[in-house]
Amino acid sequence: MVVRAFASATELSGEIRGRRIGCGELLDFYLDRAERHNQTLNAIVVWQTDRARERARAADAALARGECWGPLHGIPMTVKESFNVVGLPTTFGNPLWKDNIAAGNAFLIDRLLQAGAIVFGKTNVPYMLADAQSYNDIYGTTNNPWDRARSPGGSSGGEAATLAAGLSVLGAGSDIAGSLRNPAHYSGIYAHKPTWGLISTRGHAPPGILTPTDISVVGPMARHAEDLDLALRALSGPDLLQQTAWRIELPPPRHRRLAEFRVAVWASSPLCRIDRSVSDVFNRAVDAVARAGTTVDYARPAIEDEEHHRLFMLLLRAATASRMRDEDFAQQQEIAAALADDDMSDRAAVARGATLLHRAWGNANEARTKLRYAWHEFFKRFDVLLTPVAATAAFPHNRNLNRDERTVMVNGTAAPYAEQLFFAGLASLSYLPATAAPIGFTEERLPVGLQVIGPEGEDPTTIEFARLLAAEIGGFVPPPAYV
Repeated sequence: MVVRAFASATELSGEIRGRRIGCGELLDFYLDRAERHNQTLNAIVVWQTDRARERARAADAALARGECWGPLHGIPMTVKESFNVVGLPTTFGNPLWKDNIAAGNAFLIDRLLQAGAIVFGKTNVPYMLADAQSYNDIYGTTNNPWDRARSPGGSSGGEAATLAAGLSVLGAGSDIAGSLRNPAHYSGIYAHKPTWGLISTRGHAPPGILTPTDISVVGPMARHAEDLDLALRALSGPDLLQQTAWRIELPPPRHRRLAEFRVAVWASSPLCRIDRSVSDVFNRAVDAVARAGTTVDYARPAIEDEEHHRLFMLLLRAATASRMRDEDFAQQQEIAAALADDDMSDRAAVARGATLLHRAWGNANEARTKLRYAWHEFFKRFDVLLTPVAATAAFPHNRNLNRDERTVMVNGTAAPYAEQLFFAGLASLSYLPATAAPIGFTEERLPVGLQVIGPEGEDPTTIEFARLLAAEIGGFVPPPAYV
């Protein structure tokens, strides 16, 4: 049964419905793996095994009566710690909230349960979900299954490590600046950042907050591209305030054959230098797409790198300011008042965005809206845009409290840690869907992914491209230590 450790949710769902494996049997298999391997990863940090076993027994009984709860009936899975699951802590890695026990489920959790899934645990995050690593003072540090001295990424890094090691079938995370896509790239799995608003974020917020955060989304993570589509369709839907009048009808993918896609490529930027170990793998994947008969063009929308990134960082920091405590906001006001005009540090970007006046935010939002229309025109000519996900493969753990002193090594030179945000911002700022897909390995055998960006609201197109690409060049590969 060991082959099932890395099987797709789509395949296992068929096994369950065909009564070739029981829901309880499958859950126990993954719980056993998780209990054995999680010690070296510290990826799953909150458990509900008894409740999961009770639900698995009910799922088996339902099948015996000829009932199927939904497309994820009996599928064991984990979710990011920041989702409310009734009776479990939701801390965001913040010691102030270590005793915050959820009284209800997040919208996403309810959708998973309605689809028949069995959630048995929650996975690690960085403090306030604000890092490209996953560690905090409550749960400690999560390690990468490919090299435990390195990070699996953040902020959905615990989920990425769990899936890559074969400890769960399917996962869910969140993303505002690459928090689904970066961990997928660093850990060698798939993740999908949905079009903003497609899946409600209610129940994925600091205690007491109901208002959705600008740019922020929640979405699925998986080892196989087809599972992203399976999960996305289960998760998408109007929330309580929209259910009376709204329906979500996802369009089909624009194409079903790789050769039919019109592909644009944005391979580099002076704002995010790409290490050769990553760019070599990325370029080989693009070459494979071209050999498949696909139209490949290095055209890009009329967007200036620096202007776009400055706007993204401004609206990103404005969005995350809503999570700040009053004393932290007051500190940002003091920092902003003392900044020099030419200070472009990460510290300065945080302070400017956090203290943005509403009129200035409105002007920035207008600039973003114009960008959304520019992307709309661009995707009349192309179906997807391919970009790198991040500058390097998984990097060593780095807990330097001063973010401006953190660096990653790019072609032998130390590069600012914050440069990793550039390519994530292309999709995030304009609410576009983006799928991260594994495409190979560096010489050090560290995973590399690429980002497939698509037109707003056409999420199935980017997922289908990722699925077809895997058929051409291969997809997920299990880390040897966990096979």
